[in-house]
Amino acid sequence: MGANSRQHWFAPGDLNGFLGLVVDNLSIMAFLATALIGIFGFPADIVFLRMFPGTTFGVLLGNLAYTAMARRLARQAGRPDVTAMPLGLDAPTSIGMALLVLGPSFVHFRQGGLDEHAAAVATWQLGMASLVIMGVLKFVLSFFGAFVQRHVPRAGLLGSIAGIALMLMGFLPLVEILKVPEVGFAGLGVVLYALVARARMPWRLPGVLVAFVVGALLYYTLGPLGWLGHGYQPPVAWQWRFALPWPTLQWIDGLATAVPYLPLILPFGLLMVVGGINVTESARAAGDDYPTRDILLVEALATLVAGFCGGVAQTTPYIGQPSYKAMGARSGYTLLTGLVIGLGGVFGYLSNLVELVPLSVLAPILVFVAIGITVQAFEATPTRYAGAVVFSFFPAIARMLTIKLSDPSYVSPERFAALFGDRTHGISELAVITVLGNGFIITAMIWASFVVALIDGRPWRAVWILLLGGALSLFGIIHSVQISGGVYLPWMLDAALRPLAWQFSGAYLALATVLAMLSLGGRASRASGAAASADLR
Repeated sequence: MGANSRQHWFAPGDLNGFLGLVVDNLSIMAFLATALIGIFGFPADIVFLRMFPGTTFGVLLGNLAYTAMARRLARQAGRPDVTAMPLGLDAPTSIGMALLVLGPSFVHFRQGGLDEHAAAVATWQLGMASLVIMGVLKFVLSFFGAFVQRHVPRAGLLGSIAGIALMLMGFLPLVEILKVPEVGFAGLGVVLYALVARARMPWRLPGVLVAFVVGALLYYTLGPLGWLGHGYQPPVAWQWRFALPWPTLQWIDGLATAVPYLPLILPFGLLMVVGGINVTESARAAGDDYPTRDILLVEALATLVAGFCGGVAQTTPYIGQPSYKAMGARSGYTLLTGLVIGLGGVFGYLSNLVELVPLSVLAPILVFVAIGITVQAFEATPTRYAGAVVFSFFPAIARMLTIKLSDPSYVSPERFAALFGDRTHGISELAVITVLGNGFIITAMIWASFVVALIDGRPWRAVWILLLGGALSLFGIIHSVQISGGVYLPWMLDAALRPLAWQFSGAYLALATVLAMLSLGGRASRASGAAASADLR
């Protein structure tokens, strides 16, 4: 009995599962920190002492809950081979929070006159508020997950997240890889060899871990020899950082500043609900029948608690539960992952690991995740909807271009605003790119959904979806005409921007009208054709 009990707590396959899940979470935390500190100049202490503890606390609570659920299911089913649902930080939305919400808001606060520390604290409060909003949304939708899934086509849901993956998780990290190509390209090759080509690694080691080790060895071997040029940064000294994730009400101060980012924040939460439904179905197909509502409630509560305690990135159940099951993992790997990640945020060793691992070493893992998410969008969607999935990528491409073009190191804010507002030859190209990218996740859902309706031969459904898109555009929820991407009341817009808002909203109305007329014309043709056939008979 004792031996069986120990085996149930920690099976041999739990080691591989633990290594894979820890590296996944570590890579996301590292990208979050590197993006904020390295790209936007965010103070490191705010990231490591205020953001990290609460964020990792959510990972700890979620994994403990999923471990308990796995043990309970194993007792109820009377079998020891139940694998816990893996939980960690969601890669697309965590990267999106860093690049689309936290980083730009920090720059905005600095431009508004706040000093570095005050701007960082205000950004942290905004991040907490965003997480609380997502947690509340996920909690409510956990009771209506099937309804959401039924009314939003899979092409729209998966296409929108694939757009994030392809542009933000794929292309931008690929740029970081090629900044230090001797290191990043080798790591990327290992990832492709092990995880895309599915070749067996020596001693059955996880491919992610091998890529991580190969990249780190190359970096710290070639760097001191001067072979990496300015791409090498010597490791920083190990620092003792201790911070408890105490609950705080400072997120309330960030609610007002979070409002302009709602077109991003709300879809982030919605995607995790649908993703939670999908991964539960995946686990059920692999033989572990978890209650869908329980899985969704755990991730919602973990996100809420993380937000209350200073976290800025949401948790989610990972899609790879069958893969962990194939490794032989049971419930020990989620228990260990929760403890290592959660305590790492408290005692500071996680932040030291993040500082030791350069982005060029971590980026290949993110590129692989981007490839997997994008491929899934096509594999999990019927082939006839492939065009809708591809069409939903364009807003994400526009958003990626806006991120780069609005970087002050490329174009000054004054020059960007002047180019945006230039109406010499109609709407400027920069304005089109920026407006198309604002609210891109919801835009992708709208675009894919109306194309799916057309493919299904339901033009009137497409008309209603387009009318919804026009209404959302009018208030800046999609296609915001403000450079910041904020929402607004159209009649309160600046006089120079108001016509632009009406033009984009009117575009949806025009297309809806055309489709309605085509539908009526097609119905009339079918009716006359049927009458002619009756006369012939």
